[in-house]
Amino acid sequence: MVVTDERSPRDGKFIEIIGHYNPLTEPMTFVVDEEKALKWLKYGAQPTSTALRLLTKAGVVDKFKPVAEKKARATKPKKAKAKSGAKAKSTTEESA
Repeated sequence: MVVTDERSPRDGKFIEIIGHYNPLTEPMTFVVDEEKALKWLKYGAQPTSTALRLLTKAGVVDKFKPVAEKKARATKPKKAKAKSGAKAKSTTEESA
């Protein structure tokens, strides 16, 4: 399992090796460096569907989700200010 730029070819240059997977062994072998995987997920790396499935089985995604939820809770959503025209229109509709 490697981290690569999305624009690079499939068998092209990669940024970092974070693990390996061998489905032919019994049971299958999957080794991942959790620290590196979490680091790249925090940087915004988007895993493929297969990589996401493997990272979920390894428990890496579960460790990443609480960190993402903490960040989401820390930033308060901004309330959208309604335009005065929208308020007047809704008031007119209610009175009709």
